[in-house]
Amino acid sequence: MTDIPAPPLPVSFYDRPTLTVARELLGKRLIYLQDGQWQELEINETEAYDGPEDKACHAHKGRTKRTEVLFGPPGNWYVYLCYGIHWLTNIVTGPVDYPAAVLLRGAGTYDGPGKLTKAIGMSGTTHRQPSTPSCGFYVADAPPISNDRIRRTARIGVDYAGPVWSNKPFRFLLT
Repeated sequence: MTDIPAPPLPVSFYDRPTLTVARELLGKRLIYLQDGQWQELEINETEAYDGPEDKACHAHKGRTKRTEVLFGPPGNWYVYLCYGIHWLTNIVTGPVDYPAAVLLRGAGTYDGPGKLTKAIGMSGTTHRQPSTPSCGFYVADAPPISNDRIRRTARIGVDYAGPVWSNKPFRFLLT
């Protein structure tokens, strides 16, 4: 394995309000190990899932074996299989016992969360691991993105949460 190209973001970056983390992940570098070499992509789309009141958040209905990771330490990966087909990856945010995470929806040229995880080779084996080089997937710092390059919209694919929660502007895009 080659030397890492940059240090990972500290846990303190993720131990903040979910919407702040979702916005500030834009422009950061998703770094992953592929064929023994470190690769990187610029994160360009995220979605926030913010706590037990958020009906689109998997932890809305409580703590389960599947959602336990959302209640855990910030900076850990929450990776799950969607529709039995696509792995989707999130990073846990906020304090322990407050279930929240940010979905990585896009990075580089990969414009969908399933396409992204497939391209970088992320699967359920990364679930619950910290976002550090030791697991082969982590996020590194990059210069901040100015507000005029960021667009906020409603999240995608969460109609089941009802109109109030599905229309929240919790999706962030780099333009």
